[in-house]
Amino acid sequence: MPHAPQHADAVTHTVTQADAESVTESVTESVSGVAAAELDAALRVGPFHVALRAAISARGLPLQRVQHHLSRHGVKVGVTSLSYWQQGARRPQRPESLRAVRALEEILQLPDESLIRLLAETDGKAAAGQPTGRTYRSFLAASDALEKLFVELECPADDGLHTLGHHERVRIGTCRELLERESQHIVRAHRDGVDRFVAVHHGDPGCVPEGMSVRALENCRTGRIRRHHDTGVLVAEFLFDTRLRAGDTFLFGYAVEDGTAGACREYVRGFGAPGGQYALQVRFDENAVPVRCHRFTRHSPAAPRGGRQELAVGRHRSVHLVEPRVRSGAVGIGWDWE
Repeated sequence: MPHAPQHADAVTHTVTQADAESVTESVTESVSGVAAAELDAALRVGPFHVALRAAISARGLPLQRVQHHLSRHGVKVGVTSLSYWQQGARRPQRPESLRAVRALEEILQLPDESLIRLLAETDGKAAAGQPTGRTYRSFLAASDALEKLFVELECPADDGLHTLGHHERVRIGTCRELLERESQHIVRAHRDGVDRFVAVHHGDPGCVPEGMSVRALENCRTGRIRRHHDTGVLVAEFLFDTRLRAGDTFLFGYAVEDGTAGACREYVRGFGAPGGQYALQVRFDENAVPVRCHRFTRHSPAAPRGGRQELAVGRHRSVHLVEPRVRSGAVGIGWDWE
């Protein structure tokens, strides 16, 4: 990169103040032009950490100032985390970190979704050769939609329940579609007055939430239902008809009938906090049996997949996984039709 000479001795002619100002402006414009070109290229091809580093450099902001601007946006991120992000040592993964990325786009005067897109593309490359599932952008869109639906249902941030056990059964139909899922929950209340549970179903791409239905299976009844067409999200309220006291346990079950999308290639369950046992079983129609199946884990929607293990489809045309104690993140089962 061009730089101004350190010593004036090398200059043999007389330099006026106007000349000096002209040289300074020329150097600044040259540096700014190079930085802008580097940033433009980084935003086009990535990867994420290179683009972030170029953006911070182009704006001339030390990391402490970036952190200060983020705090003014209501987002708390440490200077160490910012340093790791721009070095590529770590990637933004948690919901708070993802909000920080969006705030960084505004703070660094970048186009909307420019950094988010690079995160999604990096994730896609890391998972090359595997079913891609939902994109990172679709996850963010669904998260925004969920926040609005939760507000409509007046859902508190803490539902007052701790999951001791969660068993899910997913049925894949003859056209390879996600036909139905059943959920059985064992929960314990950690505060008084809990009398409901809000379930979320995120259909496959191309699904029609208006064509989905829910039904209570045991120890609950269906309350209000909200749908968001563009993101394929359905939110349903299940009422216990009793108020739990702190320490009380409760068992209940419900089902979501879908069948509105095309071929399903995976089922993923996310967990916002550590919990008890989780079991997932996927059963396939006799006319729609995949050639191979596997289980996987993800620390966050933006993280690459890990923990891949092949699963054998038995004579009952089903596969399953069991997690004795879940951690925050996601687990799932994927399969290949051909």
